[in-house]
Amino acid sequence: MQYRNILLIILLILSVTGFSMKNNMRNQADTKRWVVSQNSSLSVSGSTNINKFSCVIPSYDQADTLTVNENNNAGSVILSGMIDLSINSFDCHNSGMTKQLQKTLNEKQFPMLHIRFLSLNSLPAMTRKPEPIKGLVDIEIAGVNKRFEINYLMSKDEENVIHLLGSRDLNFSDFKLIPPRKLGGMIQTKDLLTVEFQLKMKTI
Repeated sequence: MQYRNILLIILLILSVTGFSMKNNMRNQADTKRWVVSQNSSLSVSGSTNINKFSCVIPSYDQADTLTVNENNNAGSVILSGMIDLSINSFDCHNSGMTKQLQKTLNEKQFPMLHIRFLSLNSLPAMTRKPEPIKGLVDIEIAGVNKRFEINYLMSKDEENVIHLLGSRDLNFSDFKLIPPRKLGGMIQTKDLLTVEFQLKMKTI
């Protein structure tokens, strides 16, 4: 009788272990990692009372990784990872405007802009045709963190490079910032900005 009980315990342990291993293998299969390419970029567009402007960070100088996990009960895709962008890298194609934007974003105290990726509402089939999806991100500028829903276009080219193009309208005031002014206030930047980033990534 004692040996029978021991055998039942061993079988129970083996079945639980096997179930756990299957779950771990399933989780690993549902998890992907995307390495962000240096060809990625970010732009900020806005307008003043007399013209429009566009400031860009033309390339990304770090090798960050985003982790994608489809295996969750919420129905959405968990997307984790963060990119850090140097405020000093912004180029507004006008030295005065570039300096004014960097000053407005408090570059000396907060030299980095952070975008933390949280989720996607779905994961497309990854074809050459861009497919619209949505996702949540946290954006931190000048020490203030805000959560936004982002509109994306997602595709994969013939070289298996994943393109994730995201855009969002936001305001300087969302981050407790005062829009730049020039010439004693004669030129005033409007509060509304459009942030657009294009990530180019490869699966590892």
